Amino acid sequence: MPKMIKIKKGLDIKLIGEAEKVVAELDIKNFAIKPTDFIGVFPKMIVKEGDFVKAGSPLFFDKYRDNIQFTAPVSGKIIELKRGPKRILLEVKIEADGKNEFIDFGKANPKNLDKKDVIAKLLESGTWPFIRQRPYSIIANPNDEPKAIFISAFDTSPLAPDYDLLVHGQGETFQAGLDALVKLTKGKVHLNVNTMAAPSKVFSNSKNVQINEFSGPHPAGNIGTQIAYIDPINKGDIVWYLYPQDVLTIGRLFLEGKYDTTRLITFTGSEVLSPKYYKTKLGASVEPFAHHNVTEVKKRFISGNVLTGTKIESTGYVCSYHTQVTVIPEGDQHQFMGWLIPSPKKHSFYRTALSWMTPNKKFKLNTNINGGVRAFVMTGEFEKVFPMDIYPMQLIKAIMVEDIDAMENLGIYEVDDEDFALCEYISTSKIEIQSVVRHGLDMIRKEMS
Repeated sequence: MPKMIKIKKGLDIKLIGEAEKVVAELDIKNFAIKPTDFIGVFPKMIVKEGDFVKAGSPLFFDKYRDNIQFTAPVSGKIIELKRGPKRILLEVKIEADGKNEFIDFGKANPKNLDKKDVIAKLLESGTWPFIRQRPYSIIANPNDEPKAIFISAFDTSPLAPDYDLLVHGQGETFQAGLDALVKLTKGKVHLNVNTMAAPSKVFSNSKNVQINEFSGPHPAGNIGTQIAYIDPINKGDIVWYLYPQDVLTIGRLFLEGKYDTTRLITFTGSEVLSPKYYKTKLGASVEPFAHHNVTEVKKRFISGNVLTGTKIESTGYVCSYHTQVTVIPEGDQHQFMGWLIPSPKKHSFYRTALSWMTPNKKFKLNTNINGGVRAFVMTGEFEKVFPMDIYPMQLIKAIMVEDIDAMENLGIYEVDDEDFALCEYISTSKIEIQSVVRHGLDMIRKEMS
């Protein structure tokens, strides 16, 4: 019987630029895998510039876990290994040859395999990095025994894609992915759906999993929120998680024997002329999305959503874990005495603007943070948008003073930086709270390793 959970705390930020439910296809030539997308991974290269690869060919592996490798999403030529300061590897760029050649990993029914065989297939194909663990949000260790696996079947962040559309018509593939995941844990596989909209039959007809129903504002769709309400993480616990399009990639691996990373990416935001869904592969260049499809104003491209996404160039690439690209105005224009004007065009959590009188209105927001860093003296405000049973302010301060005992006692193992995105949005201190939380998680991970 489905478990029903209602989230009361949170905040929905309604923005202009929601994607129309239309799927377009583009002939995209350039793709890139970015090692910086994977927390804690030190890439050791296998290929070099000029090499030709097939989809599924290994590109690099993790120096400290050499069984975890990262493979090419398309067939083509390695055209650049882009490096940054201190020769950090930023991007492995591939120019697709259009032949769609795949490495054959062999078809298999996951129901007939044991855990060891399923893991071996996921590792060999490069599909394993889609499975991440909490705490720390790093790639899961195949030698660990997770107490459960979580899949969020909806997203409540601003301009989020419709997950029902992402999996539409792929019920068999999705079920094959679930059948493989069931082999990886002695606990439950939790598939969490949204009751505020009728979930796709692909989700509601899923078998061998625990379907949980959530309702409420953002961050109801966050994995961290769902874990906290269903099976909280204590010190020593490990939970694995992934998203529906990752499950489809796993399903295709077993049904077709191919590392097929076909996925839908939403191109959204107020500066997009025609927001819609694009069918492409992992790591696609965003330049074809934007061609004749964005306004002329100075703007920012974000891989992901406006709360937790990563700033990229207009010629950049979609991050490996993102299914959304957002384009909003760059907030580099000073507004004289702007803080005194309660304009209805501004969105404010604190009712300092008139937006609270029109709760369903959609806003065109820019990147301006409206002020500089100041004293961190808020009290009782974060708790209004933070639905987990944790004191967010106290935890953030414990991280800032690097008090590991206090961090553990205040529940750092349960959280991820994305869980604090709304706190950062409403914070008047202008402190980058998500970066603070990531620093704390990295510090705890090093302490425990």
